[in-house]
Amino acid sequence: MRFENSLSFARSLDKQDPLRKFQSQFHIPKIKGKKSLYLCGNSLGLQPRNVKSYLLEELHDWATLGVEGHIHGKRPWLYYHHLTKKSLAKLVGAKPSEVVAMNQLTVNLHLMLTTFYRPTSSRFKILAEAGAFSSDQYALESQIKLHNLDPQRSLVELSPRPGEFALRTEDILAAIEKHGDELALVLFGAVQYYSGQFFDVSSISAAARKVGANVGFDLAHAIGNVPLSLHKDGVDFAVWCSYKYLNSGPGSVAGAFVHDRHAENFELPRMAGWWGHREANRFEMKKGFQAMDGVDGWQISNFPVLTGAAHLAALSQFDGAGIKPLRTKSLKLTGYLHYLLRLIDATGKQFTIITPEDPASRGCQLSLLMKQKGRAVFQAISRKGVIADWREPNVIRIAPVPLYNSFEDVYRFTEIFARALC
Repeated sequence: MRFENSLSFARSLDKQDPLRKFQSQFHIPKIKGKKSLYLCGNSLGLQPRNVKSYLLEELHDWATLGVEGHIHGKRPWLYYHHLTKKSLAKLVGAKPSEVVAMNQLTVNLHLMLTTFYRPTSSRFKILAEAGAFSSDQYALESQIKLHNLDPQRSLVELSPRPGEFALRTEDILAAIEKHGDELALVLFGAVQYYSGQFFDVSSISAAARKVGANVGFDLAHAIGNVPLSLHKDGVDFAVWCSYKYLNSGPGSVAGAFVHDRHAENFELPRMAGWWGHREANRFEMKKGFQAMDGVDGWQISNFPVLTGAAHLAALSQFDGAGIKPLRTKSLKLTGYLHYLLRLIDATGKQFTIITPEDPASRGCQLSLLMKQKGRAVFQAISRKGVIADWREPNVIRIAPVPLYNSFEDVYRFTEIFARALC
């Protein structure tokens, strides 16, 4: 669509926005008594207003029922992990049996690597993006070392071409083919946390399967941000956190996906725990682990109900909005932000947008590589009420989230940003 550089145009887009009602369903932080421009949902999502009521209900059941809340609570704690399945399945393009809320992201990644990274003398390499988020790097290195292998030889990391900031899909596919006979696993973040690039999950998955490698994705910056089709794309596993775009609170319960072609393969090695044991006889306390069908069989410990309640409340917002309408608005929001930023510095002397220009290859984040006084600019916009994200050494990440950000937010941010550059 044709954008205009005016507050009235931004407000006209907001009036036409079918999702505008959702902004009022979130608590927006204030700075010096005024509502902030919160553009940091890629780091921590805002608190939905219904979280408090969900938590109070669980606290009430705990206070009045004690241990009986496991069976007789409003939402029986014993089966709490079932409650989020339908919502999560819609967000990642999966069957409910393929998704589960559990643990934390890196814990889940280690659990999945235990199962799906099984190196042999001939097939032992992991292909990943260079500059992946630190926890993924640490997990991969430690898993390789657990198999008494050398990360220098076993971990293949891909970087963008010289002078570029995003990985080309053809280069990823070429690397998969090149290392195919030695490749045990392909692991990418579906959306790269630093650049904001949205990788071609379908093509990467197909290429990995073609050479006989397992394929997994870290969805920390993808779930709730971009549409996904994990089941259709044949992804073996995926993991995610819930405190970014899913708005479930700091450190809230994370999640995992395992494709249902593995659902009844009980020979797959895994780290076992009692909550992954068959539900019908879990409390018999007998020796001999019997995994539940599907991803539920990878659970370790009982469900964290209080963070799970916040998670359930937050997911209800996505049930109301729908990921397709959210994606439609996200493309417009980020497109408008891109348009306004290019007007500010058309020659690229002060900053470069390192997020792919193609809307299909990005989520709702634009990363600005600052070429001069980047930290000072970030501090200046922070003083003016912008809550954004600084990433070393010189990137400002801006994320207009379609659930609670408006086109006016985007316009006012660029006004503040332009003044800070002067």
